Amino acid sequence: MSLSIAEKKRFRRIGHELSPVILTGGSGVTEGVLAETDRALEDHELIKVRVNGEDREERAAAIQMIAARTKSQIVQSIGKVVLLYRPARKPNAKLSNLLRYNHLQN
Repeated sequence: MSLSIAEKKRFRRIGHELSPVILTGGSGVTEGVLAETDRALEDHELIKVRVNGEDREERAAAIQMIAARTKSQIVQSIGKVVLLYRPARKPNAKLSNLLRYNHLQN
């Protein structure tokens, strides 16, 4: 399932309003980070993750691993911050960033 250009554009517009909810620490991407990312995606559907580290290739590999392990899609990646999307099984209108920021339509 890939995102259309219009969907990516909408998600980036919503993502601009968001702050990172997941921050990787000195230990990198741990099982705890992956579990929390999975939970956040189920609640919010669209989240920002900040991947710390100085080496670009390591950051890119970490971002790809997070997306693969959480079965999410990378909407946008700029520097150390990545915007991830995964549709929730049961979206909650109070938690879903897509529903909360529905007013930011095209």
